[in-house]
Amino acid sequence: MRRALFFSLACALAIPITGCGPQSGVTEGATVAVYVAGEPLCEGARKELDRNNERAGGFRVRTVCLGSSETLAASGANARRAAEDSTTVGYVGEPSTILDAAGIAQVSAGSGSVAMARLLRAIRQAEAPSSLRDSVLEQIP
Repeated sequence: MRRALFFSLACALAIPITGCGPQSGVTEGATVAVYVAGEPLCEGARKELDRNNERAGGFRVRTVCLGSSETLAASGANARRAAEDSTTVGYVGEPSTILDAAGIAQVSAGSGSVAMARLLRAIRQAEAPSSLRDSVLEQIP
């Protein structure tokens, strides 16, 4: 009985501390990530991000450069890495069902700069920062 009471109390106290529930999400000023597959795309994406002072709306944006996705295994590994990061709001590279399942916006473009510009615009236009990933996904067709 005492053990059950202890665990109930511990869970009740943990909810406000961890930010669970409807109040959770991305807060203004938070850092979000855009994953980019391949060095040529990454170079362009970084330049575009630098032009925007690494910001979009009220968020700081970081670029995570991944290796080339020339093989199916590499493409899957890149997609899994992006999907496992809770701060990911976008991915530049080959489309992936892994990213679809995670609800991450994907931009396939010949230019990393153009792709990053689209994602930054989507972040700025996001209507619900508490579900920024969903809002960005809605902005990117």
